[in-house]
Amino acid sequence: MPQLRHLLACLGIAALGEPAFAQVEGEPARVLAVADSALAAISRGDVVRFTDLMVDEAVLFPTTTRNGEFRYVTRTRAQQRESKFNGVVTERGYRPEVRVQGPIAVVWYPYDLYIDGSWSHCGIDIFTLIKRADGWRIVTMAWSAEQPPVCEKHPDGPPQR
Repeated sequence: MPQLRHLLACLGIAALGEPAFAQVEGEPARVLAVADSALAAISRGDVVRFTDLMVDEAVLFPTTTRNGEFRYVTRTRAQQRESKFNGVVTERGYRPEVRVQGPIAVVWYPYDLYIDGSWSHCGIDIFTLIKRADGWRIVTMAWSAEQPPVCEKHPDGPPQR
């Protein structure tokens, strides 16, 4: 539902009973639509749709901090495309920050994540995109996986079933 509200806000339409979001227009709205589509694909468990939003050479950098130790792995688009999501994932972004300069863009997107309806973690998704003839595509994606108070849960509370 938050992604629907965000899409409506991008179109300048407030959902009934909801405050209007800050309007995002033009290229920033198109860039944010790609990031929102990525989160929606993750939440549907649709790894093919998720990776279709990327250039062939895209690289992903998942990071974690456990017991005070920072770790990251590098994953190519092809490796991501062959992976499976574990359980039913609900990833919700909120308060995105979008920067666009010519054919490059960045989205800083706080999120929280639930697996099979149970809290898992929160963090920041960072999308780097380029604009091609066929539209905006993800070239890199990095994300943190943390626990509060380092990150915060979605302001709407837990997802509704």
